[in-house]
Amino acid sequence: MGRGKIAIEKIDDSTRRQVTFSKRRNGLLKKAKELAILCDAEVGVMIFSSTGKLSDFASSNMNTIMERYNKDKVGHQMINPMNEVKYWRREAAMLQQQLQNLQVNHRQMMGEQLSGLGIKDLERLENRLEMSLQDVRLKKDQCLMEEREELRRKRSFLHQENSELHRKVNIFLQENMDLRKKSSSTEKFHMRAEDPSPSHGASRTTTLLIEDPAAGDDPQHSPIQLQLSQPDHQRNCDEPEIAITLGLQLH
Repeated sequence: MGRGKIAIEKIDDSTRRQVTFSKRRNGLLKKAKELAILCDAEVGVMIFSSTGKLSDFASSNMNTIMERYNKDKVGHQMINPMNEVKYWRREAAMLQQQLQNLQVNHRQMMGEQLSGLGIKDLERLENRLEMSLQDVRLKKDQCLMEEREELRRKRSFLHQENSELHRKVNIFLQENMDLRKKSSSTEKFHMRAEDPSPSHGASRTTTLLIEDPAAGDDPQHSPIQLQLSQPDHQRNCDEPEIAITLGLQLH
């Protein structure tokens, strides 16, 4: 046997009314969830009871759904030019109010216009300032640490460059010393090749052997040996040369 129809009207009995509200609310939220899952729809449901208690369901984010709903509703209302003018006036008034609130908050953060604030408002403002000051200090410490690390990296890089330059300078100095040694050795070699005469104060002796061809193999006639000593060149460099003629007669 089927259940009979229920008249759609306000239920006077408060107990029955609360029970019916609880059952139908759960059913409505269940159907909304099923609709969102089965049909991939974006669903948002808000229910306020007679006592002011809120019950809601949103397939994604309720704020996003409400913003989309308001935009779509405004789009439909802006078909009428009068509605469009009213909409933009409301938007301008809302933005003006937000600007005034921001200006007041800024003045209060700077310590101005505090006469109308109570103890709790001042405590909240003090907490906000302390939190802001803490964030500023953390940011400052972070910047100082980053600059410190950057300076440390630059110092290490400059130290490496300095070491490399010192190494190159030492190489150049060593090469310069080697070149000087080679140049000095070459100059000494050329000086010796250009001056074949003996050293200062030394004399040179030449031995001449003169044989008598008429002697034959006679052992009594041995070769005549003559030793000629060259005079000191430095001592006799300014004296004229004297030709000496020796005559030898062999019998």
